[in-house]
Amino acid sequence: QVQLLESGGGSVQAGQSLRLSCAASGFTFSTYPMAWYRQEPGKERELVAAISRYGTTTNYANAVKDRFTISRDNAKKTVYLQMNSLKPEDTAVYYCKLAMPPTEYWGQGTQVTVSS
Repeated sequence: QVQLLESGGGSVQAGQSLRLSCAASGFTFSTYPMAWYRQEPGKERELVAAISRYGTTTNYANAVKDRFTISRDNAKKTVYLQMNSLKPEDTAVYYCKLAMPPTEYWGQGTQVTVSS
């Protein structure tokens, strides 16, 4: 079965960096685009970044553009989110998402907390 396991979250000071990882299993990883979302308490989950099957195309939310980088290693079945120059407003639970129509799969999330 499809499994997505995020890791790499933590508590950091503003301006520091974190790298999130999402290890995938149970499907042909290179066949599907992948995405990172985040959710703050009381708010809707929002798209942070997405990457095409072979990593040739990426897109980002305006709020993270030029600070975050999404990448993938199809051999390792892993998608990454490099987060630089973190801000307190980046504090959220970050989720890895696979869209396999008609089903969406989500990881359990990893908490990122940025203090000022």
